[in-house]
Amino acid sequence: MALLQGKTGLIFGVANDRSYAWHIAKSLTAHGATCSFTALPGEKNERRTRKAVESLGLSDFWLRPCDAGKDDDLDTIFDQYVADHSRLDFVIHSIAFADRDWLAPGQFVNTPRQSYLSAIDISAYTLVGMAKRAAGPMADGGGGAILAMSYYGAEKVVPGYNVMGVAKAALECSARYLAAELGEKNIRVNTISGGPLRTLASSAVGGIGGMLEHTPTRAPLKRNIEGGEVGDAAVYLVSDLSSGVTGENLYVDCGVNTIGV
Repeated sequence: MALLQGKTGLIFGVANDRSYAWHIAKSLTAHGATCSFTALPGEKNERRTRKAVESLGLSDFWLRPCDAGKDDDLDTIFDQYVADHSRLDFVIHSIAFADRDWLAPGQFVNTPRQSYLSAIDISAYTLVGMAKRAAGPMADGGGGAILAMSYYGAEKVVPGYNVMGVAKAALECSARYLAAELGEKNIRVNTISGGPLRTLASSAVGGIGGMLEHTPTRAPLKRNIEGGEVGDAAVYLVSDLSSGVTGENLYVDCGVNTIGV
């Protein structure tokens, strides 16, 4: 069933074929969406992203470099997208960064000021920056959906997640404020709180192994999440099936967030 036939949008964060952004792209394209992509600047980064996208069976796709931490790059990427496309129906924000030196149990208290600020800048403020630039083109097309990736460490202490948890909390709160302001343009803004998954980004978190071991013992479904399940949830939040859903954080974590002890 082509829930997204005719919809086109931009995905930030495909680093390889294990990243959540890759799984989201796979599900969106399977349901008929046309996806465009960004890669971190540099030949190696672009080659890695291109290889991952090609593994989805796509060819002749739109791919441009972008460092989302730079306003000029965000201006350029959205200007280029608008010049080359007639619509912008969705934006997927699946990027995050924190200095791995401070992503270990017991190290949060030692987080330097600049490392704290850079984590919030790249992991949370970039959503605001993208939404600012996407709002016009989306409104011109009658509305759209903006979706960002979060994790339960935004709400509860997860050993080793540290400043990334603070940044994800800022991300979720930013999404709610964006949803409130952009709703009159029929632009919906939501987040998915996915369970732990071995990705390039998560490898920097000192406690990722413990998260993956711990989840099956607590989650109602008694297993870790699969990337494709997050991708399928993204299809729902991008599609018209969720036309009345905005400002929400959807848990796709095998239910682990529901367990208190």
